[in-house]
Amino acid sequence: MKPVAPDALKAWIDEGKVMMLLDVREPWEHAIAKLHDSVLIPLGLLNVQSEKLTGLDKKTPVVAYCHHGMRSQRACAILESLGFTDVYNLTGGIDYYSDCVDPTIEKY
Repeated sequence: MKPVAPDALKAWIDEGKVMMLLDVREPWEHAIAKLHDSVLIPLGLLNVQSEKLTGLDKKTPVVAYCHHGMRSQRACAILESLGFTDVYNLTGGIDYYSDCVDPTIEKY
């Protein structure tokens, strides 16, 4: 697992980098604020719903995020245990991303 800073993630998004944005928060949190084209799999369901990851090349970069970066850190460990090799944790979560990159993302 590697950290990725909000500004670096924004650059990846802007340049069209192929990756999966994985939101591991709860559905109610995702409804308030989310990153463009992210896939929601709450942390507690990540192993159970890993079929959403089926078909994804395990070398495809996966950027996990949550509110502040703690749940996504645990998600990264799960992803690595499932064989994913290019796993990133969004530093500071969506809250910090909103502070640094996109203040239009609602804070909660």
